Amino acid sequence: MKLTTSFEDKKCTITIEGSIDTLTARELEQAVNDAAPNCESMVLDMEKVDYISSGGLRVVVGANRTVGKGNLTLKNLAPNVLEIFRLTGFTKVLNIE
Repeated sequence: MKLTTSFEDKKCTITIEGSIDTLTARELEQAVNDAAPNCESMVLDMEKVDYISSGGLRVVVGANRTVGKGNLTLKNLAPNVLEIFRLTGFTKVLNIE
């Protein structure tokens, strides 16, 4: 997995490439925790994410709490990744574009 974090005013974007699985979820969690103090809102750009495990889902839900409910947006989800969010019901509690 490759992560790139960028900042624009008080909005940060973490671009994720690859799989978010048990081995890489902690890396994403650390990137969220490092960026969060400098952000009022956060975007996780998941255009190049091909898989997300339950560990990855846990990190995304945690990021929603860390940044503040309603201040996290997931963008550009591949259909198979979006389906995982639908099946778990997270599309009802997360901002997904």
